[in-house]
Amino acid sequence: MTPPLSKTRFTEFLVRENSLGECGFEEWIFYPGMLFNAPDKWWGDQGKRDKPHEGLDLFLYRDQLDRILHLNKKTKIPVMYDGVVVGIVNDFLGKSVIMEHGFAAKDNRKFCTIYGHTNPHDGIHVGRVVKQGDIIATLADAGRSKTGISTHLHISAGWIFKSISYDRIDWETIGAPNTMTLLDPLNVIDRSYVSI
Repeated sequence: MTPPLSKTRFTEFLVRENSLGECGFEEWIFYPGMLFNAPDKWWGDQGKRDKPHEGLDLFLYRDQLDRILHLNKKTKIPVMYDGVVVGIVNDFLGKSVIMEHGFAAKDNRKFCTIYGHTNPHDGIHVGRVVKQGDIIATLADAGRSKTGISTHLHISAGWIFKSISYDRIDWETIGAPNTMTLLDPLNVIDRSYVSI
């Protein structure tokens, strides 16, 4: 049995740090392929993914003037919960920062969040302790990608077995049996959202 997770203030921090609230941040917008466990891509040929989506892709949002806007490579990324950086690995757009948080599970697992497709800030390294809302990175520029994907933030969340070494966590092992039990990040994201 794993303990319930509280809603984060992630969107609140992101809106504040990036001045997205000038016209009022209203809600996140998701294409079906951006959601957790989505079988399809939301970019390029929109074909099938190699495996179900391991998290949530944040890219589009609506403001109170009903405009649809998007995150960009200058977007500052806050951390969801207090924690420690336990890994920084390459991904196909930039780097992924892996954070461990102090939530205990009775079945000997550790709770982690992963912030993908980023450029970690100077001073963000394995062992760095951070508080919720601290800025850990900006988004990596997807402009050089051959996939046709837009600059966006990927977030994964889940429980990692304590016997697993963090140096074994990468994009091939995220969600693999006996490694990490993934959760839907929408369950802890603060703010409303709509899927189109």
